[in-house]
Amino acid sequence: MTMAYEQPQVRVRAPGKINVFLEIGETQPDGYHQLATAFQAVSLYEDVVATHADDFGLAVSGSVDVSGVPVDDRNLALRAARLLAAETGYAGGVRLEVLKHVPVAGGMGGGSADAAAALVACDALWGTAVGSARLHGLAARLGADVPFALKGGTAIGTGRGDELSPALARGRFDWVLVVSEEGLSTPEVYGALDRHRDRHRLDIAPARAVPAVDSAVLHALRAGDPATLAELLRNDLQAAALGLRPDLAETLELGESSGALAGIVSGSGPTVAFLAESPEAAVDLQTVLVGQGLDALLAHGPVPGARVVG
Repeated sequence: MTMAYEQPQVRVRAPGKINVFLEIGETQPDGYHQLATAFQAVSLYEDVVATHADDFGLAVSGSVDVSGVPVDDRNLALRAARLLAAETGYAGGVRLEVLKHVPVAGGMGGGSADAAAALVACDALWGTAVGSARLHGLAARLGADVPFALKGGTAIGTGRGDELSPALARGRFDWVLVVSEEGLSTPEVYGALDRHRDRHRLDIAPARAVPAVDSAVLHALRAGDPATLAELLRNDLQAAALGLRPDLAETLELGESSGALAGIVSGSGPTVAFLAESPEAAVDLQTVLVGQGLDALLAHGPVPGARVVG
C-alpha cells in the first residue's frame, strides 16, 4: 500500500468517442468478434470526482438522462476503483461522483469514459502511481473501449478494440450529434448483426477473419480532410442498429440533405454523428436539426483522453 496524497479530492475529465470506421469480423468461438476501428475522441465529456472515503460509493448526475445508470457494482466506474484498489493493495475506499454529458447507451463510450476517469482519479487520489502501461492493462480488463478513453486523440483499435495504435490526425473535425432518449444495448446490436449476416449470407461478402482499417481513412485523418473522411465513414453495426431503430434512417437522411458531409450511426447507436465541413457549417446543421425537433449537440475532435482537471 502507498500513502495517499493530501488533496481531499481529484477531478478527472474523459471524452466520449466516435468510431469513424468500424469493421466487424466473423464471430469467434467464444461469441465475441474481432474488429478494426478508427476511434476519435470528441468534446462531449464525463467528469468523475473522487473523494477519500472508508468504503466505496457512487453518485451519478449530469445533463443527460441518468435514470438507467446503475450505482452499484454493475457501474464501470465503481468496478474500476475496486480493481485499482485490489491490484495495488490500497486498503481505503473512495466516493465517486460521476457527472455525465455523453448520451447513456448511445454508442459513444460514456460508461467506458467513466471507468477511465475513475482509474486516473483514484490513482492520483490514493498516490498509487501505477504508471500508464499498467493503467492501460487495467482498463482493458474493464472493457474494450476503456483503454481508448484513457488515451483519447485518434487511434486504431484492433482485437476487441482494446489493442491500440496511435494515429496521427491534423486539424479539427466538427461533428453534430443527434442523441436519443432511448438507448440501444450493445450485445443486442451485435446479435442483430449476426442474424442479419446469416439471413443475407448469399447476398453479402462474408466477414473477414482479421478485419482492418482502410488505409485511406488514415490518410484522410492525417491530412485533416473532412470531405475525404466523409466518403470513407463505415460502421458495420449500422445496418443492425437501423433494423432495431428504423427511425434512425430518417435522421440520417435529414442530416445528409441539410448540409452534412456524411452521417453515420456512432458505434452500436443510437447516436447519429454528422461530419460537417467547418465549425460554422456544424452550427448551421445543428440549427436545422433542432428546428425539426431533434436533440442535436455540437462536438469536435480529436481531444485528449482522461486527465486531471481543476
